[in-house]
Amino acid sequence: MNASAGVSTTKLYTPRMLGLSADLAHYPLCDELTHCAEARSRTCGSTIEIGFALDASGAVADIGMQVSACAVGQSSAAILARHVAGKLPVEIDATRTAIMAWLEGEAPLPDWPEFDALAPARDHPGRHGALLLPWNAASEALSSPASNG
Repeated sequence: MNASAGVSTTKLYTPRMLGLSADLAHYPLCDELTHCAEARSRTCGSTIEIGFALDASGAVADIGMQVSACAVGQSSAAILARHVAGKLPVEIDATRTAIMAWLEGEAPLPDWPEFDALAPARDHPGRHGALLLPWNAASEALSSPASNG
């Protein structure tokens, strides 16, 4: 199949992406995370449970997650987790908005460390839901009131 037939020929699963997906073991979900959410991608069925602890200024102090997704979703979650410490919820929401615009071809690659590893997924619309999943869950969790874990 080729691009002229409407099917992307871009290689989706790069070694870099697969390596990132293995990083999730460093971010276990635990009871100390007080801002939590669950999300499911309607397009692919991927799921995530995510939790955050915030510091006194409202910035992310800790993150944990349980991800059941393809390598795109796992890598997106790992990229979020690796670089979220110290970020305010508004920064995460802004990145989520930038990701959505980028996926629609309306904006450049989002300004988030290592996000370029996900660039091949843009040409695979069936993976957009998995790529957005951790960002959607993070936005929901960080806009929710704190729980007791």
